[in-house]
Amino acid sequence: MSDLKFPTYGGQAVIEGVMMRGSVAAAVAMRAPDQQIVIHLEPLGAIYRSRLVKIPFLRGLVILWDALTLGLRALTISANTQTGEDEKLEGPALYLTVGISLLIGIGLFFLAPAWAGQAAEKLVGLSAWWGNLIEGVIRLCLLVAYIWLVGRIPDIRRVFAYHGAEHKTINAFEAGAELRPENVARYSVEHPRCGTSFLLTLVVLSVLLFSLLGPLPMFWRLASRILLLPVLAGLAYEYIRWTARHIDSPLVRMIVRPNLALQHLTTREPGLDMLEVAIAAFNQVRDQEREINV
Repeated sequence: MSDLKFPTYGGQAVIEGVMMRGSVAAAVAMRAPDQQIVIHLEPLGAIYRSRLVKIPFLRGLVILWDALTLGLRALTISANTQTGEDEKLEGPALYLTVGISLLIGIGLFFLAPAWAGQAAEKLVGLSAWWGNLIEGVIRLCLLVAYIWLVGRIPDIRRVFAYHGAEHKTINAFEAGAELRPENVARYSVEHPRCGTSFLLTLVVLSVLLFSLLGPLPMFWRLASRILLLPVLAGLAYEYIRWTARHIDSPLVRMIVRPNLALQHLTTREPGLDMLEVAIAAFNQVRDQEREINV
């Protein structure tokens, strides 16, 4: 999340729940099979208070990597709550899982489109510029198609509804509203600092950056997509951060409309019971901050 009035609050949807992250702690609130709300609270790593998170471009990589591991732990906790199991995913197993997930994502959304763009150049005799454009269009189509397809799975639709509950809760808090489900329900499922916006920005920036490289042999074309991914992530993070800080500007709101529109594929309107869970997670984080700051 970015430097708005309340810069440190973010989160994500999990299975039958929401994870909220503050400045010192993260809380996962879940609706257990007996319909009770179960809350798991854990402190955040020192990385969130280090100097690294103040260095432009580098801070994006640091926070994104930690957010991946934190989010995966939250998903594991929520899954275990539904099954009644008590397994922990941490240490080497956690980092291995994150690494494998990243490799699959890079292969599907970066290497495969790069190969297809290069193939189009050779088969049709296109210039490198057109090949990079085709690559970007394929990458964008894959991203949207993937989100649309997984969103049709009933269980994922519920996760997307909790995603909407997370956005509504943070929007309500930032607007100064009382955090009751009936109040929070009135707020938007869109939020400028959403991870969905980050992904779309990453894809668009990839078209611009890769087009500057010109024609490359296949090996270096594929290698560049991997080597420049941290650069793209840092740029995308700073862009999302900047637009979120200036979201009241009509011009900024206009240029972020595609980002906000894509969020309607990854969010659903939540029920009051889902909002209750999101509010519980948020309040737990706020209470923890008050205790530490007293």
